[in-house]
Amino acid sequence: MKKNVAEFIGTFWLVFGGCGSALLAAGFPGVGIGLAGVSLAFGLTVLTIAYSLGHISGAHLNPAVTIGLWAGGRIDAKEILPYVVSQILGGLAAAGVLYIIVTGNGSAIGSFAANGYGEHSPGGYSLLAAVVTELVMTFMFLLIILGATDEKSPKGFAGLAIGLGLTLIHLVSIPVTNTSVNPARSISQALFVGDWALAQLWLFIAVPVAGAVLAGVVYKYLKS
Repeated sequence: MKKNVAEFIGTFWLVFGGCGSALLAAGFPGVGIGLAGVSLAFGLTVLTIAYSLGHISGAHLNPAVTIGLWAGGRIDAKEILPYVVSQILGGLAAAGVLYIIVTGNGSAIGSFAANGYGEHSPGGYSLLAAVVTELVMTFMFLLIILGATDEKSPKGFAGLAIGLGLTLIHLVSIPVTNTSVNPARSISQALFVGDWALAQLWLFIAVPVAGAVLAGVVYKYLKS
């Protein structure tokens, strides 16, 4: 239960900090943090939780990461469902808090930092571009996680490598899909937007999970 609570809190912080920066600070008049700031915010959420709660639950904060770690032989299958449920609930809680804040000045939620492709892609990128982006980015993210947390890797630097890895991922892919690589993050925002966000949600669940599983299999091969 303590692991599940840690995953709930950690995923709450990731969605609140990352999506919150996009919704509240990215374009704030005169001093907005922009794409680079939002990218860094997502990386900082993972970095801070990795060092504060990672020793309790491993700080997965992401259903794709949990499933990828299972595919890589790092966790047992019985851990997947409790972790995934905790992560999704944490993301939904964060989205609920953000909804209250964002609408606090009378504003509508708009796209609410939801993920999308086609006309709902920030840069108008196609379905194929979105699939390739999410697959490659999640694959690389899991390779970074598996490698940085390997018993033979330098100790104490995993959180830094993973946080910076997620920052880089966002720097590249925000214009394409608003960056998912995390089904919990995508589900939480899509449920509040509804409509097109729910219709396109399948991609941001299936593709990150596929990329993560592929990375787990590849890493096991590299280690064998």
